[in-house]
Amino acid sequence: MNLLNHYKAEIRFALILVAVVTLSIWASRFIPDDYFDTAITPILMSASTAVALCCAWITIRHTEGYRMRRLWAFTLLLWGLLDGIYVISWLFMGKPVMNMGAYELTTLELALGNLLGWSLLLFPTEALRPGWLTFRRALLQILPMYALLALDYILPVDLRILVALYPLVLLALLFTQVREYRIWCEDNFSSLEDIDERRIIRYIFVGFLIVAVYTYMCISHEHARGFTQQWLVIFTLVYGTDLILFRRDPWEQVRQSMKSHSPKEEEPSQSNEEYRRALEEWMEKEKPYCNPDFKLVDLQKVLPMNRTYLSQFIHAEYDCSFYLFVNRYRIEEAKRLMADNPDLKLADISAICGFSSPSVFSRTFTSITGQSPSDWVKN
Repeated sequence: MNLLNHYKAEIRFALILVAVVTLSIWASRFIPDDYFDTAITPILMSASTAVALCCAWITIRHTEGYRMRRLWAFTLLLWGLLDGIYVISWLFMGKPVMNMGAYELTTLELALGNLLGWSLLLFPTEALRPGWLTFRRALLQILPMYALLALDYILPVDLRILVALYPLVLLALLFTQVREYRIWCEDNFSSLEDIDERRIIRYIFVGFLIVAVYTYMCISHEHARGFTQQWLVIFTLVYGTDLILFRRDPWEQVRQSMKSHSPKEEEPSQSNEEYRRALEEWMEKEKPYCNPDFKLVDLQKVLPMNRTYLSQFIHAEYDCSFYLFVNRYRIEEAKRLMADNPDLKLADISAICGFSSPSVFSRTFTSITGQSPSDWVKN
Protein backbone atom coordinates (compact mmCIF):
# COMPACT_ATOMS: atom_id res chain seq x y z
CA MET A 1 0.00 0.00 0.00
CA ASN A 2 2.84 2.42 0.83
CA LEU A 3 4.42 1.58 -2.53
CA LEU A 4 1.15 2.41 -4.30
CA ASN A 5 0.90 5.70 -2.42
CA HIS A 6 4.49 6.53 -3.28
CA TYR A 7 3.90 6.02 -6.99
CA LYS A 8 0.33 7.30 -6.99
CA ALA A 9 1.17 10.22 -9.29
CA GLU A 10 3.03 7.93 -11.72
CA ILE A 11 0.13 5.47 -11.83
CA ARG A 12 -2.40 8.24 -12.45
CA PHE A 13 -0.18 9.76 -15.12
CA ALA A 14 0.32 6.40 -16.86
CA LEU A 15 -3.43 5.69 -16.86
CA ILE A 16 -4.19 9.07 -18.44
CA LEU A 17 -1.48 8.61 -21.05
CA VAL A 18 -2.63 5.09 -21.91
CA ALA A 19 -6.20 6.36 -22.22
CA VAL A 20 -5.12 9.16 -24.59
CA VAL A 21 -3.19 6.80 -26.87
CA THR A 22 -5.71 3.94 -26.76
CA LEU A 23 -8.77 6.09 -27.37
CA SER A 24 -7.08 7.98 -30.22
CA ILE A 25 -6.07 4.74 -31.96
CA TRP A 26 -9.53 3.24 -31.42
CA ALA A 27 -11.37 6.34 -32.65
CA SER A 28 -9.16 6.68 -35.74
CA ARG A 29 -10.37 3.30 -37.03
CA PHE A 30 -13.79 4.79 -37.73
CA ILE A 31 -12.50 7.76 -39.72
CA PRO A 32 -12.16 7.41 -43.52
CA ASP A 33 -8.85 8.49 -45.00
CA ASP A 34 -10.26 11.30 -47.11
CA TYR A 35 -12.40 12.68 -44.28
CA PHE A 36 -9.41 12.52 -41.95
CA ASP A 37 -7.26 14.64 -44.26
CA THR A 38 -9.95 17.18 -45.13
CA ALA A 39 -11.61 17.70 -41.74
CA ILE A 40 -10.23 15.84 -38.71
CA THR A 41 -6.59 16.90 -39.04
CA PRO A 42 -7.44 20.60 -39.56
CA ILE A 43 -9.72 20.48 -36.52
CA LEU A 44 -7.00 18.91 -34.38
CA MET A 45 -4.46 21.39 -35.71
CA SER A 46 -6.82 24.23 -34.80
CA ALA A 47 -7.20 22.75 -31.30
CA SER A 48 -3.43 22.42 -30.81
CA THR A 49 -2.96 25.99 -32.08
CA ALA A 50 -5.54 27.30 -29.61
CA VAL A 51 -4.08 25.28 -26.74
CA ALA A 52 -0.49 26.34 -27.53
CA LEU A 53 -1.32 30.05 -27.80
CA CYS A 54 -3.56 29.99 -24.71
CA CYS A 55 -0.89 28.23 -22.63
CA ALA A 56 1.74 30.65 -24.01
CA TRP A 57 -0.36 33.62 -22.90
CA ILE A 58 -0.76 32.16 -19.41
CA THR A 59 2.95 31.34 -19.16
CA ILE A 60 4.07 34.79 -20.37
CA ARG A 61 1.82 36.43 -17.77
CA HIS A 62 3.53 34.40 -15.05
CA THR A 63 7.16 34.20 -16.18
CA GLU A 64 8.23 36.15 -13.05
CA GLY A 65 11.74 36.42 -14.48
CA TYR A 66 12.27 32.64 -14.67
CA ARG A 67 14.31 31.67 -17.71
CA MET A 68 12.72 28.22 -17.71
CA ARG A 69 9.26 29.72 -18.15
CA ARG A 70 10.45 32.01 -20.93
CA LEU A 71 11.85 29.01 -22.79
CA TRP A 72 8.57 27.15 -22.36
CA ALA A 73 6.66 30.18 -23.65
CA PHE A 74 8.93 30.16 -26.72
CA THR A 75 8.12 26.46 -27.26
CA LEU A 76 4.40 27.14 -27.03
CA LEU A 77 4.58 30.09 -29.40
CA LEU A 78 6.56 28.04 -31.92
CA TRP A 79 3.98 25.24 -31.84
CA GLY A 80 1.13 27.73 -32.08
CA LEU A 81 2.76 29.56 -35.01
CA LEU A 82 3.54 26.48 -37.12
CA ASP A 83 0.22 24.78 -36.44
CA GLY A 84 -1.50 28.10 -37.11
CA ILE A 85 0.18 28.31 -40.53
CA TYR A 86 -1.25 24.88 -41.31
CA VAL A 87 -4.75 25.98 -40.36
CA ILE A 88 -4.51 29.25 -42.32
CA SER A 89 -3.26 27.46 -45.42
CA TRP A 90 -6.17 25.04 -45.17
CA LEU A 91 -8.74 27.81 -44.70
CA PHE A 92 -7.56 30.32 -47.31
CA MET A 93 -5.47 28.36 -49.79
CA GLY A 94 -7.55 25.20 -49.86
CA LYS A 95 -4.49 23.07 -49.56
CA PRO A 96 -2.60 22.20 -46.34
CA VAL A 97 1.11 22.76 -45.87
CA MET A 98 1.46 19.23 -44.49
CA ASN A 99 -0.41 16.01 -45.22
CA MET A 100 -0.79 14.22 -41.92
CA GLY A 101 -2.94 11.40 -43.27
CA ALA A 102 -1.91 8.29 -45.16
CA TYR A 103 1.16 9.75 -46.84
CA GLU A 104 4.90 9.66 -46.28
CA LEU A 105 6.43 12.58 -44.46
CA THR A 106 8.12 15.04 -46.78
CA THR A 107 11.46 16.75 -46.15
CA LEU A 108 9.60 19.88 -45.02
CA GLU A 109 7.47 17.90 -42.59
CA LEU A 110 10.57 16.21 -41.17
CA ALA A 111 12.34 19.56 -40.80
CA LEU A 112 9.40 21.19 -39.02
CA GLY A 113 8.60 18.09 -36.95
CA ASN A 114 12.15 17.79 -35.62
CA LEU A 115 12.30 21.51 -34.89
CA LEU A 116 9.12 21.25 -32.83
CA GLY A 117 10.38 18.10 -31.13
CA TRP A 118 13.64 19.84 -30.21
CA SER A 119 11.71 22.80 -28.77
CA LEU A 120 10.00 20.44 -26.30
CA LEU A 121 13.44 19.71 -24.81
CA LEU A 122 14.16 23.32 -23.86
CA PHE A 123 12.15 23.21 -20.62
CA PRO A 124 13.60 19.96 -19.13
CA THR A 125 17.12 20.99 -20.19
CA GLU A 126 16.81 24.25 -18.28
CA ALA A 127 15.17 22.46 -15.34
CA LEU A 128 18.00 19.94 -15.04
CA ARG A 129 20.92 22.18 -16.03
CA PRO A 130 19.99 25.85 -15.67
CA GLY A 131 21.96 28.23 -17.83
CA TRP A 132 23.68 25.44 -19.77
CA LEU A 133 21.64 25.89 -22.95
CA THR A 134 23.08 28.82 -24.89
CA PHE A 135 22.34 29.90 -28.46
CA ARG A 136 25.57 28.24 -29.65
CA ARG A 137 24.75 24.94 -27.93
CA ALA A 138 21.22 25.04 -29.31
CA LEU A 139 22.64 25.36 -32.83
CA LEU A 140 25.01 22.45 -32.18
CA GLN A 141 22.02 20.34 -31.11
CA ILE A 142 20.04 21.16 -34.26
CA LEU A 143 22.93 20.97 -36.76
CA PRO A 144 23.22 17.12 -36.98
CA MET A 145 19.48 16.86 -37.60
CA TYR A 146 19.54 19.19 -40.60
CA ALA A 147 22.79 17.65 -41.85
CA LEU A 148 20.97 14.31 -42.03
CA LEU A 149 18.08 16.00 -43.82
CA ALA A 150 20.49 17.45 -46.39
CA LEU A 151 22.09 14.05 -46.95
CA ASP A 152 18.67 12.46 -47.31
CA TYR A 153 17.83 14.99 -50.00
CA ILE A 154 21.17 14.58 -51.85
CA LEU A 155 21.99 10.90 -51.52
CA PRO A 156 19.89 8.05 -52.97
CA VAL A 157 19.53 6.62 -49.46
CA ASP A 158 16.48 6.87 -47.22
CA LEU A 159 17.68 8.58 -44.02
CA ARG A 160 14.26 9.66 -42.75
CA ILE A 161 14.27 7.11 -39.93
CA LEU A 162 17.59 8.46 -38.63
CA VAL A 163 16.23 12.00 -38.84
CA ALA A 164 13.09 11.02 -36.93
CA LEU A 165 15.11 9.20 -34.29
CA TYR A 166 17.52 12.08 -33.69
CA PRO A 167 15.32 13.69 -30.98
CA LEU A 168 15.50 10.32 -29.21
CA VAL A 169 19.26 10.76 -28.90
CA LEU A 170 18.76 14.20 -27.34
CA LEU A 171 16.17 12.75 -24.94
CA ALA A 172 18.53 9.94 -23.91
CA LEU A 173 21.33 12.44 -23.23
CA LEU A 174 18.91 14.55 -21.22
CA PHE A 175 17.78 11.55 -19.18
CA THR A 176 21.37 10.93 -18.06
CA GLN A 177 21.25 14.26 -16.19
CA VAL A 178 18.36 13.20 -13.95
CA ARG A 179 20.52 11.36 -11.41
CA GLU A 180 22.92 14.30 -11.09
CA TYR A 181 19.94 16.60 -10.59
CA ARG A 182 18.57 14.33 -7.85
CA ILE A 183 21.93 14.38 -6.04
CA TRP A 184 22.05 18.17 -6.27
CA CYS A 185 18.55 18.46 -4.79
CA GLU A 186 19.40 16.12 -1.90
CA ASP A 187 22.50 18.21 -1.19
CA ASN A 188 20.49 21.43 -0.95
CA PHE A 189 16.98 20.63 0.33
CA SER A 190 15.46 18.78 3.24
CA SER A 191 12.16 18.17 1.43
CA LEU A 192 11.85 17.02 -2.18
CA GLU A 193 8.10 16.73 -2.60
CA ASP A 194 7.56 19.84 -4.73
CA ILE A 195 10.80 19.48 -6.66
CA ASP A 196 10.70 15.74 -7.25
CA GLU A 197 12.62 14.75 -10.38
CA ARG A 198 9.94 12.19 -11.16
CA ARG A 199 7.83 15.00 -12.63
CA ILE A 200 10.55 15.73 -15.16
CA ILE A 201 10.96 12.00 -15.83
CA ARG A 202 7.25 11.80 -16.65
CA TYR A 203 7.64 14.69 -19.08
CA ILE A 204 10.66 13.02 -20.71
CA PHE A 205 8.67 9.80 -20.99
CA VAL A 206 5.99 11.64 -22.96
CA GLY A 207 8.77 12.93 -25.17
CA PHE A 208 9.93 9.37 -25.83
CA LEU A 209 6.36 8.41 -26.72
CA ILE A 210 5.98 11.34 -29.12
CA VAL A 211 9.26 10.42 -30.85
CA ALA A 212 8.07 6.79 -31.13
CA VAL A 213 4.83 7.85 -32.80
CA TYR A 214 6.73 10.34 -34.95
CA THR A 215 9.06 7.54 -36.11
CA TYR A 216 6.03 5.37 -36.81
CA MET A 217 4.73 8.15 -39.04
CA CYS A 218 7.87 7.78 -41.17
CA ILE A 219 7.39 4.06 -41.84
CA SER A 220 3.62 3.67 -41.73
CA HIS A 221 0.85 4.77 -44.06
CA GLU A 222 -1.96 4.44 -41.50
CA HIS A 223 -3.86 7.64 -40.88
CA ALA A 224 -4.07 6.79 -37.15
CA ARG A 225 -0.47 7.92 -36.79
CA GLY A 226 -1.21 11.65 -37.21
CA PHE A 227 -4.38 11.40 -35.15
CA THR A 228 -2.55 9.89 -32.16
CA GLN A 229 0.36 12.31 -32.57
CA GLN A 230 -1.89 15.35 -32.37
CA TRP A 231 -3.62 14.17 -29.21
CA LEU A 232 -0.23 13.47 -27.61
CA VAL A 233 0.94 16.96 -28.56
CA ILE A 234 -2.13 18.61 -27.01
CA PHE A 235 -1.68 16.51 -23.88
CA THR A 236 2.03 17.46 -23.67
CA LEU A 237 1.39 21.18 -24.08
CA VAL A 238 -1.21 21.19 -21.30
CA TYR A 239 0.82 18.92 -19.00
CA GLY A 240 4.01 20.91 -19.54
CA THR A 241 2.27 24.19 -18.75
CA ASP A 242 0.76 22.77 -15.57
CA LEU A 243 4.13 21.32 -14.57
CA ILE A 244 6.13 24.48 -15.14
CA LEU A 245 3.65 26.84 -13.45
CA PHE A 246 2.95 24.71 -10.37
CA ARG A 247 6.39 23.24 -9.78
CA ARG A 248 8.87 25.04 -7.58
CA ASP A 249 12.16 25.84 -9.26
CA PRO A 250 14.84 24.58 -6.84
CA TRP A 251 17.64 26.54 -8.51
CA GLU A 252 15.72 29.77 -8.10
CA GLN A 253 14.99 28.94 -4.47
CA VAL A 254 18.70 28.54 -3.77
CA ARG A 255 19.51 31.81 -5.55
CA GLN A 256 16.85 33.68 -3.57
CA SER A 257 18.02 32.15 -0.29
CA MET A 258 21.61 33.16 -1.00
CA LYS A 259 20.48 36.75 -1.66
CA SER A 260 18.62 36.87 1.65
CA HIS A 261 21.71 35.87 3.64
CA SER A 262 24.61 38.17 4.33
CA PRO A 263 27.90 37.38 2.56
CA LYS A 264 29.91 34.68 4.27
CA GLU A 265 33.54 33.64 4.26
CA GLU A 266 34.67 31.85 1.13
CA GLU A 267 36.71 29.26 3.03
CA PRO A 268 36.31 27.77 6.53
CA SER A 269 38.43 29.52 9.15
CA GLN A 270 37.95 27.01 11.99
CA SER A 271 38.35 23.27 12.34
CA ASN A 272 35.62 20.90 11.25
CA GLU A 273 35.27 19.71 14.84
CA GLU A 274 34.39 23.23 16.02
CA TYR A 275 31.94 23.70 13.17
CA ARG A 276 30.39 20.33 13.84
CA ARG A 277 29.88 21.10 17.53
CA ALA A 278 28.35 24.49 16.72
CA LEU A 279 26.01 22.95 14.14
CA GLU A 280 24.81 20.13 16.38
CA GLU A 281 24.18 22.50 19.28
CA TRP A 282 22.14 24.75 17.00
CA MET A 283 20.16 21.82 15.58
CA GLU A 284 19.33 20.49 19.06
CA LYS A 285 18.47 23.88 20.55
CA GLU A 286 16.70 25.71 17.71
CA LYS A 287 15.30 22.68 15.85
CA PRO A 288 15.39 24.38 12.42
CA TYR A 289 14.61 21.01 10.81
CA CYS A 290 10.99 21.41 11.92
CA ASN A 291 10.63 23.91 9.10
CA PRO A 292 9.69 21.94 5.95
CA ASP A 293 11.46 24.58 3.80
CA PHE A 294 14.78 24.18 5.64
CA LYS A 295 17.62 24.46 3.07
CA LEU A 296 21.36 23.97 3.02
CA VAL A 297 22.05 27.70 2.79
CA ASP A 298 20.14 28.17 6.07
CA LEU A 299 23.16 26.62 7.79
CA GLN A 300 25.01 29.86 7.08
CA LYS A 301 23.32 31.22 10.20
CA VAL A 302 25.85 29.25 12.26
CA LEU A 303 28.52 28.17 9.76
CA PRO A 304 30.42 30.94 7.93
CA MET A 305 30.82 29.04 4.65
CA ASN A 306 29.52 29.40 1.14
CA ARG A 307 27.14 26.80 -0.29
CA THR A 308 29.87 24.65 -1.85
CA TYR A 309 31.82 24.33 1.39
CA LEU A 310 28.63 23.66 3.34
CA SER A 311 27.80 20.71 1.09
CA GLN A 312 31.34 19.37 1.34
CA PHE A 313 31.26 19.77 5.12
CA ILE A 314 28.03 17.74 5.50
CA HIS A 315 29.36 14.95 3.28
CA ALA A 316 32.73 14.84 5.01
CA GLU A 317 31.47 14.95 8.61
CA TYR A 318 28.24 12.96 8.37
CA ASP A 319 28.85 10.85 5.25
CA CYS A 320 25.45 11.68 3.81
CA SER A 321 23.54 14.30 1.87
CA PHE A 322 21.94 17.33 3.51
CA TYR A 323 18.54 15.74 2.86
CA LEU A 324 19.41 12.62 4.87
CA PHE A 325 21.22 14.65 7.55
CA VAL A 326 18.10 16.74 8.27
CA ASN A 327 15.66 13.85 8.07
CA ARG A 328 17.63 11.89 10.65
CA TYR A 329 17.00 14.74 13.07
CA ARG A 330 13.33 14.79 12.11
CA ILE A 331 12.99 11.06 12.72
CA GLU A 332 14.66 11.33 16.14
CA GLU A 333 12.28 14.15 17.02
CA ALA A 334 9.36 12.02 15.86
CA LYS A 335 10.54 9.15 18.07
CA ARG A 336 10.61 11.44 21.10
CA LEU A 337 7.12 12.73 20.34
CA MET A 338 5.70 9.24 19.86
CA ALA A 339 7.30 8.00 23.07
CA ASP A 340 6.17 10.98 25.17
CA ASN A 341 2.74 11.44 23.53
CA PRO A 342 1.27 8.05 22.63
CA ASP A 343 -2.10 9.61 21.79
CA LEU A 344 -0.67 12.06 19.26
CA LYS A 345 -1.69 11.26 15.68
CA LEU A 346 0.96 10.48 13.11
CA ALA A 347 -0.33 13.31 10.90
CA ASP A 348 0.31 15.80 13.71
CA ILE A 349 3.72 14.32 14.41
CA SER A 350 4.74 14.57 10.76
CA ALA A 351 3.66 18.22 10.62
CA ILE A 352 5.48 19.11 13.84
CA CYS A 353 8.70 17.45 12.66
CA GLY A 354 8.77 19.27 9.33
CA PHE A 355 7.53 16.60 6.94
CA SER A 356 5.38 17.75 4.05
CA SER A 357 2.81 14.97 4.50
CA PRO A 358 2.12 11.86 6.64
CA SER A 359 2.97 9.60 3.68
CA VAL A 360 6.40 11.23 3.32
CA PHE A 361 6.92 10.88 7.07
CA SER A 362 5.99 7.19 7.02
CA ARG A 363 8.16 6.48 3.99
CA THR A 364 11.18 8.34 5.42
CA PHE A 365 10.76 6.74 8.85
CA THR A 366 10.69 3.28 7.31
CA SER A 367 13.71 4.03 5.12
CA ILE A 368 15.86 5.25 8.04
CA THR A 369 14.75 2.91 10.84
CA GLY A 370 13.79 -0.19 8.87
CA GLN A 371 10.27 -0.27 10.30
CA SER A 372 7.07 1.74 9.99
CA PRO A 373 6.07 4.30 12.67
CA SER A 374 3.23 2.08 13.92
CA ASP A 375 5.55 -0.92 14.21
CA TRP A 376 8.11 1.18 16.06
CA VAL A 377 5.46 2.27 18.55
CA LYS A 378 4.38 -1.34 19.15
CA ASN A 379 7.93 -2.47 19.72
